[in-house]
Amino acid sequence: MDEPKKYQTDSGQNLLPESFFLDEDVVGHARRLLGKVMVTNIDGHICRARIVETEAYRAPDDQACHAANNRRTPRTEVMFARGGHAYVYLCYGIHHLFNVVTGPEGMAHAVLIRGVEPLDNTAVMLERRQFTQLKPQLTAGPGVLAKAMGITTRLSGVFMPAVDAPVWLEDDGYLLKKNDIRIGTRVGIASAGNDAFRPWRFSISGNRWVSPRLGEGETSW
Repeated sequence: MDEPKKYQTDSGQNLLPESFFLDEDVVGHARRLLGKVMVTNIDGHICRARIVETEAYRAPDDQACHAANNRRTPRTEVMFARGGHAYVYLCYGIHHLFNVVTGPEGMAHAVLIRGVEPLDNTAVMLERRQFTQLKPQLTAGPGVLAKAMGITTRLSGVFMPAVDAPVWLEDDGYLLKKNDIRIGTRVGIASAGNDAFRPWRFSISGNRWVSPRLGEGETSW
């Protein structure tokens, strides 16, 4: 008989269980992840931040997805794992981008976390980003939030509901109404053709920690 699964105990019942991630609707997951809490435990520093912006990516038909046409490479292999795994990749050789794998094993769906609002241990986040004051540029963008939260590609493949995982997701009861969610197209995927226009980017309306759009005077990273 298999050993029973063990889960994070840092926040008791707040941990998102494996079952949360297994639904086949990755676009729905991108919406449902808004308001959830992202937690990292890196070098003994536990940092928390609320997810305020997401993007959905769906294989095999979405040409913006790294696993489009069910393309399997050493980098994308984790996307084919069952939901609940972390997928972290390096963008432009500089930025570590954090994604949540969703769906049953073999589906290669993932949600990119694009913006988070700092909650706990902001002093560590500031130090990692070499900032002296709290401002949206700290975590408003997928690359900068990963740096602030201590996330690198070495976390790719981590199963987040497992005990002692260095990164996991929580539900602290934060509620969003339908009108609180802003829907738009994804960022930086012009080469994906018609798929670039899919309305699969979700954010909390009016939240100042949402990343700036490209072309509005600031980088999205």
